[in-house]
Amino acid sequence: MDLQKLSLLFQKSEEKPVSVKHPFLSPSNDEYDKLILNLKDRFDRGNGETIYHIKGGQDGISKLSREEYDTCVATVKSLAAAEDADCVTLREEVAKTGCSGHFLVRHKADELYFVEIRVAVVGNVDAGKSTLLGVLTHGELDNGRGTARLKLFRHKHETESGRTSSVGIDILGFDSKGNVVNKPVQGSLDWTKICGNATKVVKFIDLAGHERYLKTTVFGVTGYAPDYTMLMVGANMGIVGMTKEHLGLTLLLHIPIFVVVTKIDMTPPNILKETLQLLIKMLKSPGCRKAPILIKNHDDVIFSATNFSTERLCPVFQVSSISGENLDLLRSFLNLLSARMPSNVNDPAEFQINDFFSVPGIGTVVSGTTLSGCIKLNDALLLGPDPAGQFVPITLKSIHRNRMPVKEVRGGQTACFALKKVKKSLLRKGMVIVTPSLNPVACWEFEGEVLVLHHPTTIQVHYQAMVHCGSVRQMAKILEMSQDCLRSGDRDTIRFRFIKNPEYLRPGQKIVFREGRTKAVGQVTKTVPYATSKNQPHKPSYKRTQKNSQSKGGEMRIYRSTRPASTPDKKKSSRPIVDFRYPVGMMVWSTKMKIP
Repeated sequence: MDLQKLSLLFQKSEEKPVSVKHPFLSPSNDEYDKLILNLKDRFDRGNGETIYHIKGGQDGISKLSREEYDTCVATVKSLAAAEDADCVTLREEVAKTGCSGHFLVRHKADELYFVEIRVAVVGNVDAGKSTLLGVLTHGELDNGRGTARLKLFRHKHETESGRTSSVGIDILGFDSKGNVVNKPVQGSLDWTKICGNATKVVKFIDLAGHERYLKTTVFGVTGYAPDYTMLMVGANMGIVGMTKEHLGLTLLLHIPIFVVVTKIDMTPPNILKETLQLLIKMLKSPGCRKAPILIKNHDDVIFSATNFSTERLCPVFQVSSISGENLDLLRSFLNLLSARMPSNVNDPAEFQINDFFSVPGIGTVVSGTTLSGCIKLNDALLLGPDPAGQFVPITLKSIHRNRMPVKEVRGGQTACFALKKVKKSLLRKGMVIVTPSLNPVACWEFEGEVLVLHHPTTIQVHYQAMVHCGSVRQMAKILEMSQDCLRSGDRDTIRFRFIKNPEYLRPGQKIVFREGRTKAVGQVTKTVPYATSKNQPHKPSYKRTQKNSQSKGGEMRIYRSTRPASTPDKKKSSRPIVDFRYPVGMMVWSTKMKIP
């Protein structure tokens, strides 16, 4: 698509960089102070980085002369130096009619300003996802036999089969000038050194492409809160397998997506052309409604990155992990991606738990994503909900961000917390850590507006399926529907009930309803607070029927077994069984003895 047409298409977008309608020509002291305040505000909203686009005169229409343009550039660099930031020229256009340019202003490495971008990597199996990530993060090209992907695998069976079955995490760091700071030592990356030298970190979430591991992929897309999605397509295979499945899931969750076509070094030109035509046709279809643009030079990268957060543009890269073709364009694009999750420190803090483990000498540690607010050491926080729907106060012993100790984390950043006096057995995925001011309430039941994407037959009341909502992953049952049954393509407001534990949900959260080939998406519209005993799930109760003086407070029941007893000749037999139950506290111990 022509860049001039795309420029007209996006000129009314709210998310594009703010154009400077007045040149920074010899500002007065008061005007200079206002520019400093404006830059600080941009840093607060962008976690320490912003892009200035100098293109017009004071009226916004007239062009800048060369002298005026140089004066504006000098003012921008002066502002950056005053805030301990670097100013990098991204693109300049010098012509007789006027001058313009894009400038990246990024704060130097600091604990306060730290940009973290999460990119979920999806695509069909054998599309080259892990190989490309290994090349990007370790700086070494692949040999064509999969050596680059071995650095990302976590399990032995992944190394043997060459297929990812779990969620893999790796990072790519950039300094304040946009240079890559990843320097592997003996084939491994030191996250502490990378985060210590980097101002911006791109965290790749490597997900499985095989259909067998679809539930793991769905949890990675919903639970890790990615800012963007990188869809991988093999140029030699085309759009096959789970490619459309992953694309549809990303679109329904409203995550901006860009496409990377791999293996262009081994693909014949006619096959590559056919793959690109099918890809562009799919992206332009009514179900996607994207504006694809093939990235061929650095100008395309600047235009795509500055307009990418609108969710309408879809950049398409063509790369090779063996020859390294166009990898520099992909790195430049990743360097310019902006954070989508707000980081207002005044908002109430909320942290969702994705995983937990026990570290010797440290204790219980939880990892997850900070959804909002700011969490510091010694803050009063609540952890929950537990199986009873309660939230308990906790204390943080330490905070680590990308394996580096810090004093605080902000919204949009992932972190690990060492909890004080909390047992690992009390934790589960889907729990949250929040501030007491939120007054969190767990719920067994909730209502959601759901769109059924596919179902072989019909969905009725009492139907059960797996619900993914953020880091929550639990079976839920349908209690009420406004329609008698739902089929593929139907939309309805459904009342759900969790099967095992109450969860903490908020209206507006995206949900994915999945069971086998059944898939539905929607969002939470209402939650039913867990307040009374009627919301508790039914628990079986044991009644004492007959006391036996010899059983010391236990009970004795004699009944006819329905299972055949094991005999030497393997013949079926049914013998009476004596069942002794001894109530001990809240547990019931059972001992069975056969009567000869």
